Amino acid sequence: MKSYILSVVIEEDAFEDGTKAYHVHCPGLKGCRSWGRTIPEALSNIQEAAELYIDDLLESGESIPMGPENGVTIKETPSVVVNL
Repeated sequence: MKSYILSVVIEEDAFEDGTKAYHVHCPGLKGCRSWGRTIPEALSNIQEAAELYIDDLLESGESIPMGPENGVTIKETPSVVVNL
C-alpha cells in the first residue's frame, strides 16, 4: 500500500442566492475538481474524487503525475494526513 499526498487549491465561491460554497481542485490531476458547502466538505469530496482518479490511472496502466510541480508526493508506506 502506498500513500498519495496531493496538494489542493480551495477557492471561495457562492451559489446564485449568495450562499457560500467552496470550489476545490488538485492541480496535479487534470480535471480533478469538486466543491462543498464548507471547507471540510470540499476536502472530503476532493479526497473521494482523487481516490477515484488515481485508481482509474492505476487500473489503466497510466502513470501518476509526480513531483513538487504537480503537487503529488508518493510515500511507500501508509500515511495519514491531518488538515487543521
